[in-house]
Amino acid sequence: MTDFLGPPPRAVRLTPRPALILTVASLLGLAMFCWPLLAHPQPTAAAHSADAPFVFMATLPVLILVVLAELSRGGIDAKALALLGVLSAVNAGLRPLGAGTGGIELVFFLLVLAGRVFGPGFGFVLGSTSLFTSALLTAGVGPWLPFQMLASSLIGLGAGLLPRKLRGKGEIALLVGYGVLAAYFFGLLMSLWSWPFLAGDSTQLGFVPGAPLADNLHRFAVYTVVTSTLGWDTGRAITNAVAIVLLGPAVLAVLRRAARRAAFDAPVTFGQP
Repeated sequence: MTDFLGPPPRAVRLTPRPALILTVASLLGLAMFCWPLLAHPQPTAAAHSADAPFVFMATLPVLILVVLAELSRGGIDAKALALLGVLSAVNAGLRPLGAGTGGIELVFFLLVLAGRVFGPGFGFVLGSTSLFTSALLTAGVGPWLPFQMLASSLIGLGAGLLPRKLRGKGEIALLVGYGVLAAYFFGLLMSLWSWPFLAGDSTQLGFVPGAPLADNLHRFAVYTVVTSTLGWDTGRAITNAVAIVLLGPAVLAVLRRAARRAAFDAPVTFGQP
């Protein structure tokens, strides 16, 4: 029945201009994650904390621009905003359940599924709002938060760009693979953010300003494998895979039913009885 009806309407329909804004913002965001390889900052936490507002300046205006641009074109309505609020609240409630133990995090599996159903624009916004809301609930606000928001937004964006025609076991397999990659992608970006300061002065792990790119890449690879990949990222990947396999079919069905009942693509009429 789902295949016959076709894919559900997307909650945020990206026209060329908002799509261009998202593309540029994503590229700029990735460049900001890679700043240790492109710049020569002072190796102090205080210096790095001063960079966080710049990420907020790059991320939050993009979200606002997407919403305003789509509102002006009738691309997002009250139903989509309400759905965004509900899913953000659910994700915020799921995050404390794992409490980060061994990388167990339930935020990303729902983000992947929602991005899959509602499209890349919705997934991008949901990634930021979910992490921001959960940070408020868990007292996790800090200089790392804008980086987490941007990384999660990119995961939601990528989920919405996956091939749309797959259904059934093939779709679940695709989402499991993407969920695993997303877990390591998130850990990689967050390790890249913290690497120059948490690694200290270790000759094997530490960031060396002005060193050849290949040397710093080698140090970073060792650092992220030792501190993140072998523990947190692998636990997060396993959590995503298990959650998508066990809950994915049911959650996808619920989200698609909600999308069709909301009828995001239906024209809005006024003055009707």
